Amino acid sequence: MSHPFENLPTTPRAEEILDKAFSRATRASGSKSGIEAQQSMLMTASNIISDNLENVATQWPTIDELDPFYVELADAVVSETDPADDDPGVDALKQHLSNISWAGRKAKEIRQEYEGRVVRSDVDTSRKLRKQAFARMADITEQVADDLEAVSKARDALKGLPDIRPEEPVIVVAGYPNVGKSSFVNSVTRADNEIASYPFTTTQIRVGHVESGRIRYQLVDTPGLLDRPPEERNEIESQAVSALEHLADAVLVLVDPSGECGYPLAQQLELRDAIEARFDVPVLTVGNKSDRSTDVEADHFMSVTEDDNVQGVLDAAIEAVDWEIELPFEDSEGGA
Repeated sequence: MSHPFENLPTTPRAEEILDKAFSRATRASGSKSGIEAQQSMLMTASNIISDNLENVATQWPTIDELDPFYVELADAVVSETDPADDDPGVDALKQHLSNISWAGRKAKEIRQEYEGRVVRSDVDTSRKLRKQAFARMADITEQVADDLEAVSKARDALKGLPDIRPEEPVIVVAGYPNVGKSSFVNSVTRADNEIASYPFTTTQIRVGHVESGRIRYQLVDTPGLLDRPPEERNEIESQAVSALEHLADAVLVLVDPSGECGYPLAQQLELRDAIEARFDVPVLTVGNKSDRSTDVEADHFMSVTEDDNVQGVLDAAIEAVDWEIELPFEDSEGGA
């Protein structure tokens, strides 16, 4: 299973579509002559243009049907790929896809309009009509050149999104840099943690997985997003945090009461308070480096380096999530 944008095919440019259509049309007419050759060229070019354009639109997922996490994250990503757009984001993307789909249908309509006229004409007229049709199909394709470019940029950026599955429980791990977030995620999850980047940040996120009670939990460490005060995030990063709000089932805020992370404890707790105010899920304060200091009010203490109560913190997070397996017979009368 992959995220909804991972397998999107490459988006062709307008000139690539036209070059392909007209060169193949010329080859398709090679074994024919007269009106039949013009019919073959018209059919071939139209099919290639309409198929390529309509495939661009239909191979994208229906954005409004996606999980809100991916809708909001896509909105942030697409806004970043085309900041000059008057209406950036997924609404602009949907309009680009709609324009491309329209152009694909229009190429078919042009073929249908000219087919009968070519058949009923003489050879010279059929050639002129076919050239007229080619010119109109080229014009239609060139009209959506900017749409194709915008969709291509969005596709390239969205392919790089991390593979996080909204249908599985998510524990977000937050806190200032150097408080032990990545060490904690690495300690409690499998060794094959996925490392990916949000396209609009310079840092990487880590997604680790752990199974408990036949349920797979995703632990998400988000450097660049939840490791500094809200006022220091730009608009795109703030929107990514909004996406995480849809995703999180619990948040662990790691603090370092020893201050060795380089940030005063009061500053760390302000970030914790901001996260508590924003996320409508259980938020647990975890004092890490307990072997050095426990001088903070926290829900739990641990020391990742000393392997002290690390499993206890994970168990507390899982308990806070309170996820239940949906059994297939739960909705039927009387059970199984």
